[in-house]
Amino acid sequence: MTEKKKSTAPVSSVGADGEQPKTKNHTEIIANEIAQINLQATNCPEKSGQGGGLQTVSMTELYDTVYPPRTPVVDGFLYGGTYLFVGAPKVGKSFFMGQLAYHVAMGLPLWNYPVRKGTVLYLALEDDYARLQRRLSVMFGVECADNLFFATQAKTLNEGLDGELEGFIKEHKDARLIIIDTLQKVREVGGDRYSYSSDYEIVTKLKSFSDKYGVCLLVVHHTRKLESEDSFDMISGTNGLLGAADGAFIMHKKKRTDNTAVMDIVGRDQPDQELTIEFDREQCIWKFQKAETELWKQPPNPLLEAINEFLTEEMQEWEGTATELLKQLPDMQLSANVLSRKLNVVNSQLLNEYGIFYDNKRGHERKIILKRLEQKS
Repeated sequence: MTEKKKSTAPVSSVGADGEQPKTKNHTEIIANEIAQINLQATNCPEKSGQGGGLQTVSMTELYDTVYPPRTPVVDGFLYGGTYLFVGAPKVGKSFFMGQLAYHVAMGLPLWNYPVRKGTVLYLALEDDYARLQRRLSVMFGVECADNLFFATQAKTLNEGLDGELEGFIKEHKDARLIIIDTLQKVREVGGDRYSYSSDYEIVTKLKSFSDKYGVCLLVVHHTRKLESEDSFDMISGTNGLLGAADGAFIMHKKKRTDNTAVMDIVGRDQPDQELTIEFDREQCIWKFQKAETELWKQPPNPLLEAINEFLTEEMQEWEGTATELLKQLPDMQLSANVLSRKLNVVNSQLLNEYGIFYDNKRGHERKIILKRLEQKS
């Protein structure tokens, strides 16, 4: 390991001229048992009321609990959870799905967004393998990603899709992204399939799966024919789809024959964005043109900076009490209790930006664990 350096969020205003930015040293995916993103405490026993009442947690318990960190798939762009990717038929969604899948599998930056490498499963349910072969060879030549897998057939959710996906994840512990192209191919057919409750239920099922296993499910869907001032109102179906999802991407063009498209992004874990992208018809990939606004950069956190400096090349792991850690951080004017709570809150930031895993073990006395997982360059 060489010099430690904090990674920063990508600045969306930097355009692409057809060449990808040079690849940094990125860390492989962290084991899913660490990366799980459901909201169950790792250290907190379940609380339940008398007679089958509500399970509750107090604000004190909330702050004293270490929750599994959320790690992005593409920094500032795509995170763990269930997302919709919506566009009109033949607008170029499948080309972008192939592009995204390849970049995540290879660990290559997507435009100017850093990518966290991991295994990818692409359910191309409206394609066949011959078409996939031709499309990908035009896009990327014949350089293969051994951790990018395809399937052109899958069960519906009612028939056992979750079991198929679970089997794949058990075989590929570093699975990070699963693309379902399209939603209609895996949803059950029923008389009320376009009701709010049905739409909400199907995305909720998918979200439960993605939260359980700490992966990203990106679900391709179509827009409705009617235009709307709010692009997210163009999602085919009811508001139940977007209401249950962690976020959505809407790709749309002013005219179908345009090479340029706008991608609107909204989500719980990433900033709202509006990107302008251009389709390269020769290579069949989408290139970045501009962003409506720059990504907001969070100012440096003095506590995280201090911990980053504390873990040296010679000492990449440390374990001790909060009081003992404060002695190693003399500039931090905090009580031991406040130090622990602050670290509990920012453990995702500590992992994603500095490559440092944090835990706070219960026992005879609480022990803080710090471990550098990334090699910095």
